[in-house]
Amino acid sequence: MHLLLTEAAPVDSGDTAWIIVCTALVLLMTPGLAFFYAGMVRSKHALGMIMQSFVTIAVVSVTWVLVGYSLAFDHDVAGGLVGGLHLAGLTHAEVAVPGMDLTVPPLAFVAFQLMFAILTAALISGASADRMRFGAFVTFIAIWSVVVYAPLAHWTWSPEGWLHKAGLLDFAGGTVVEICSGASALALALVLGPRRGWPREMMAPHNLPLALLGAGLLWFGWIGFNAGSALSAGYLAASAALATHLSGVGGMIGWLVLEKRLAGKATTLGAASGAVAGLVAITPAAGFLSPLPALLLGATAGAVSLFAIRLKFRFKYDDSLDVVAVHYVGGVIGTLFVGLFAAVAVNPAVTHEGLLLGGGLSQLARQGVGVLAATVFAFTATYAIAWILRATIGLRVTPDEESDGLDSSQHAENAYEFTATSSLGRVS
Repeated sequence: MHLLLTEAAPVDSGDTAWIIVCTALVLLMTPGLAFFYAGMVRSKHALGMIMQSFVTIAVVSVTWVLVGYSLAFDHDVAGGLVGGLHLAGLTHAEVAVPGMDLTVPPLAFVAFQLMFAILTAALISGASADRMRFGAFVTFIAIWSVVVYAPLAHWTWSPEGWLHKAGLLDFAGGTVVEICSGASALALALVLGPRRGWPREMMAPHNLPLALLGAGLLWFGWIGFNAGSALSAGYLAASAALATHLSGVGGMIGWLVLEKRLAGKATTLGAASGAVAGLVAITPAAGFLSPLPALLLGATAGAVSLFAIRLKFRFKYDDSLDVVAVHYVGGVIGTLFVGLFAAVAVNPAVTHEGLLLGGGLSQLARQGVGVLAATVFAFTATYAIAWILRATIGLRVTPDEESDGLDSSQHAENAYEFTATSSLGRVS
């Protein structure tokens, strides 16, 4: 979110309606993520994955209202590192967002940003799938949303944040959402340790149609995620919407072409994963790239993310649903692509055009600083949180509970109930 700061503008009803619609679209992404993740795990863990995404909606909504929004967008109190507590509890949220001249009510901005915080936290659950205690997950997410997400949002999106002042361009969350969730997922996976039997046992997705439904909902919501980050209904929003779609298309093509060449088959899961990789990559760049670079970005991210999945086997970290390969790697690629293709013609907020448009290395260097800072902070802080929780309340379910599945051991439910029938069709 990179606004041109101008004289204060009155509330615009069209912009307000647009942001409210986009807020709903981004909220829908979290149930979409729940289905996407649930389809990719074994059936005995499906409800556990869905529950982690749904409970994140509740937990992060509370932490955001209490302190998260204030730490992210209040006036800076620590040299560009974190906001103050003047907006804690939304007690003064009716006043203008510090440093931003918006044409929407401040509470519309609060709600829109809340949905970003929810989705980012939910993304991490893909790395801890099949083995994390529900109570530990709730505690982890509550702390993480305040200690990790809110400060990084301040760095990047608050006009008083240090990365913002340093010139980082991050339209909708390459650092704040994608790199942050990916680096955090790696840290959590390392502290948790691998699933029992990994990588010897085959742990194939149990319901690919469910995973593709989730991917479709993510794609649908991502239009609001990125186009809504223009924070107004106009040319920039339209440009970001088209760039988002084209990058998703490019991601699917890039993944499937490489998958077909490497494995001989183009898979449905590959199509969904490639599209998500492309959508991840365009997140920081949607408001800065013209259509063809957006398509190229998606294709690049799709292919590279497929290769990146192999890293977990080489380095022996069990990132169950490939959050690192798709979200971290895609986020890095997209953030750096801004330094190659950012165009003033797309967004007047661009002060240094991309390297391949004749703007030199200046913006690429700024993007590199953002990648490094977000990676180090998110990984280190998350590792510390997870390590402390492991040493105190514990993170993992017992071996028997893991074998039984999160659905029964954590929620006393099952995603599927099967009734045996006789050959005559009667219940037996």
